Amino acid sequence: VQLQASGGGLVQTGGSLRLSCAASGNIVSIDDMIWYRQAPGKQRELVATVTSDGSTNYADSVKGRFTISRENAKNTVYLQMNSLKPEDTAVYYCNAPRTRVAGKGGKFDYWGQGTLVTVSS
Repeated sequence: VQLQASGGGLVQTGGSLRLSCAASGNIVSIDDMIWYRQAPGKQRELVATVTSDGSTNYADSVKGRFTISRENAKNTVYLQMNSLKPEDTAVYYCNAPRTRVAGKGGKFDYWGQGTLVTVSS
């Protein structure tokens, strides 16, 4: 199973970006799909979570600006980021911590490679 994140880039303050993360492989099901971010010199922090039935949760710092969504048929999660601020600058990672894989028992934790978002002031 691989998670491929894309959509990062350089944007001015107040701008928007849409991140995507597609999971591929012998996937049976994915429970939560999560976006994290890690800014330079800081710890990784949870940004947003979407459950398999579409329930969402956000960090206080992004509420009202970011929207997480997913397409279960494509095993893909999105993060629409609006009204971006310089403090949103970070590498954004997608995570599928409880993924059921064909031919294997149990659930597995997978991470994407990260995509860099830079917000200029």
